[in-house]
Amino acid sequence: MQAAREEAEQVMFGALDKLFANTSVKPKKIGVLVVNCSLFNPTPSLSAMIVNKYKLRGNIRSFNLGGMGCSAGVIAVDLAKDMLQVHRNTYAVVVSTENITQNWYFGNKKSMLIPNCLFRVGGAAVLLSNKSVDRRRAKYKLVHVVRTHRGADDKAFRCVYQEQDDAGKTGVSLSKDLMAIAGGALKTNITTLGPLVLPISEQLLFFATLIIKKIFNKNVKPYIPDFKLAFDHFCIHAGGRAVIDELEKNLQLTQVHVEASRMTLHRFGNTSSSSIWYELAYTEAKGRMRKGNKVWQIAFGSGFKCNSAVWQALRNVKPSPNGPWEDCIDRYPVKVVS
Repeated sequence: MQAAREEAEQVMFGALDKLFANTSVKPKKIGVLVVNCSLFNPTPSLSAMIVNKYKLRGNIRSFNLGGMGCSAGVIAVDLAKDMLQVHRNTYAVVVSTENITQNWYFGNKKSMLIPNCLFRVGGAAVLLSNKSVDRRRAKYKLVHVVRTHRGADDKAFRCVYQEQDDAGKTGVSLSKDLMAIAGGALKTNITTLGPLVLPISEQLLFFATLIIKKIFNKNVKPYIPDFKLAFDHFCIHAGGRAVIDELEKNLQLTQVHVEASRMTLHRFGNTSSSSIWYELAYTEAKGRMRKGNKVWQIAFGSGFKCNSAVWQALRNVKPSPNGPWEDCIDRYPVKVVS
């Protein structure tokens, strides 16, 4: 337990120290705090650890999200957004992390060994504001959040499942149906997201194909909208090579569109809910984020969930000082061997 606490402190406090230094915002100014960590939920909570460390104010609205998987970062942003709509003229901090120390699987069951190969320590801290004065220095504006939950389906509910094996060793089991379930969740998610972001021509093609398929011929292939017309950058959760490959294929993306995801997986592994922020930092570090560009963050998580966040750059975005790619961006992209 002590080692797990030390890991959490090192990751969360390291990210928050850099956040406060880069933004010049004093911790006492924070009105909302949302922390998400799926597998490590001690008492006092992780959010309480942050309140204690930075001596945050007594009336802070703090939340600690647990057990929500790799897509919890988007859920945390959505919760912070809702709180900022209610509580005016304040700041919200979102901290997304995962804890490895207590969650390494020591058994021999194959379906539970895969997370050992993928998951790595990581975390991100994000500052959101509803103050009009902050618009001139803000990097992005949150445009949309779309959340999809397939938990009513038993297969989807159990496809990422923490349990004990026959020897009593605890770990997270990944079902062989995971990719098919993720595909179904993605389809539902983009059906909701599409009308919000796609140009009208793409929407008409999509719905026309849907009607033809339903009325005349069930064998007609559904039209896949061209999301490249809606987004300039894609931050696909670095859950594994198969996840990135599948989305690259299904969304008809190019190598450049999935570069941030592949390089994040290569350099940092699967850092769970924080991976989409490492990917955004990669795009910034490469100098590709221009004013008006739209970014699609998409993540999958246990339950089973597929969540999307859409951001628009308010200026040409430079990388934050002491960012995760600062010491290695010149070496990327690298060639990934299949």
